[in-house]
Amino acid sequence: MQTFRSVALVAALALGLSACAQQASAPDAEQATPLTEGVWTLDAAGSRLSYVSIKAGEVAEANRFDTLSGTVAADGTATIDIDLASVNTGVDIRNERMRDIFFDVAGNPKAVVTARLDPAAFAGLAVGQSITRSLTASVALKGVEQEIETEVLVTRVSADRVTVVPTAQVIISTDMFELTDELGELRALAQLPSITPAVPVTFVLAFSRS
Repeated sequence: MQTFRSVALVAALALGLSACAQQASAPDAEQATPLTEGVWTLDAAGSRLSYVSIKAGEVAEANRFDTLSGTVAADGTATIDIDLASVNTGVDIRNERMRDIFFDVAGNPKAVVTARLDPAAFAGLAVGQSITRSLTASVALKGVEQEIETEVLVTRVSADRVTVVPTAQVIISTDMFELTDELGELRALAQLPSITPAVPVTFVLAFSRS
């Protein structure tokens, strides 16, 4: 159910964070302080990480993580932490099963997304300008690390604020993070004929310069 979706979210976050480091080439756009200056912090209130799970082959359900944090340092080190206990499926018992069975948050409280970016790539993005870039990020979840690739649209909405959205949904599957057994346990507890092991993930991420 919400299991795979959560995994997907994790991946997706990583991608968005990496996006902030990409460069645009628009010499006519309004210039502001280069993105390379200062530290960029994820604005949790202005960000959203969502995924859709499918059960019984046809029932789709929306889910999300409520607690995210992250930074992009001036040297290009990007990190996002996802609080796995904040998974929100809209149903209390499912949230509990996701926390205790799927993620085992007692021993694995968070998923971590990291990316090493080229600081020079920040410099060219001007206020009001958008660019599309392919991104690669590493996602660590329950002792398993995977690289995930996607394409994002990055917009510098003001001198000190950047937003990131995917150009297409990111697809994540449970086998990527060795969570197939946990998924089967959730399916059995919910008495479902199936839970699709791959889920689409989408996000809107906002970063502010501190």
